[in-house]
Amino acid sequence: MTSANRRIAVYPGTFDPITNGHIDLVNRAAPLFEKVVVGVAQSPAKGPTLSLDLRVALAVEALQHHDNVEVVGFDTLLAHFVRSVHGGVLLRGLRAVSDFEYEFQMASMNRHLIPEVETLFLTPSEQHSFISSSLVREIARLGGDVSGFVPATVLEALRKAREARGQ
Repeated sequence: MTSANRRIAVYPGTFDPITNGHIDLVNRAAPLFEKVVVGVAQSPAKGPTLSLDLRVALAVEALQHHDNVEVVGFDTLLAHFVRSVHGGVLLRGLRAVSDFEYEFQMASMNRHLIPEVETLFLTPSEQHSFISSSLVREIARLGGDVSGFVPATVLEALRKAREARGQ
């Protein structure tokens, strides 16, 4: 078993796409830890709109202003990924009470799988509390304006994905 380092936080997600809410959470977590590893999950079961490589590239670009943030794609069990990067803290965002039940269940399962790792929940800044990747994807898919919710590079990637689908 790899030893966990409490100074290394792992922020996992599909990030399909990365949003201003995700960026806000990393911006607030980065000063708290020696290193924050943003783990971009392959998640084929979710049928991502954007490829793993593109999601990683967009996250790297959005978070490049942090010296202590690393973005890594992964396609393994989260517990295995956390151990592989020596993470000691799993970072999760809670937007609303509706997120809590799912996140609590996941934290409990992760406690069984990786008992040496703690889960830390952060709430978003108020201006980002309603943003979710799934809402952004749906609005973008239907031709709505998501420019207030994502960086410009993500906006362009979503536009290209929409065009590729012939919409």
